[in-house]
Amino acid sequence: MPPVFHPFTAMHGWAMVIGFTGIAMLVIWGKKAGKNERIPRSILAFLCLAAFGYTQAAWMSDVRTPDLDSTLPLHLCDLAAFVAGFALLTGKRLLCVLTYFWGLAATIQALLTPAITVGFPHPAFVAFFVHHFAIVGAALYLPIVRGWRSGRPWWRGPLTALLWANVYLILSMAVNAWLGTNFGFTARKPVNPSLLDHMGDWPYYLIGMQALAVVLFSLLALPVLGKKNAESPAIGPEKA
Repeated sequence: MPPVFHPFTAMHGWAMVIGFTGIAMLVIWGKKAGKNERIPRSILAFLCLAAFGYTQAAWMSDVRTPDLDSTLPLHLCDLAAFVAGFALLTGKRLLCVLTYFWGLAATIQALLTPAITVGFPHPAFVAFFVHHFAIVGAALYLPIVRGWRSGRPWWRGPLTALLWANVYLILSMAVNAWLGTNFGFTARKPVNPSLLDHMGDWPYYLIGMQALAVVLFSLLALPVLGKKNAESPAIGPEKA
């Protein structure tokens, strides 16, 4: 039997320490790499773009019968990983906005309260944390190393991220109603403890999610504001 994962234990704590250490190493490498900056960026982009593949490979070692929730790439962090990978490679403004706000507001929540039941050394445990830390790493790499800025007015970035999050919310609810799945946790709360436990029953916690997103997105916009009266440009695949 695979080991059982329990949140807020030493196992969880060590995963967080190792994950943030890995992000710090890639960011420092990117800052000091000069013309070779594309190497750590490409590694991080690969970890994002390949996340669904290595996660699926990890779950194939599990003895349980896979379900649609784990075999379709329709969780928000599945989509965020693809977005983050292409943001790192292309520097497209919209992709950078979604990576930054989704990665630091939503994916960090997934790391703090992981919706996973198997623990280390199960491959699915490792894949889960690599997947989610890769997204957070991309969200930090873009402003710190690549110099991406959200631009002004300050609410533009948060509003864009919120609107696209609601597009996902509506689509996930439609898919869940059709397939009986729980993508985006819009059908029911995750089994493991999470912030949603403090936001009431369905559908009230969905409103709570919206309020929390507004607050977090607004706060996250402050450290990445562009210069006053200047449009934040898209960043190209090579550092300017």
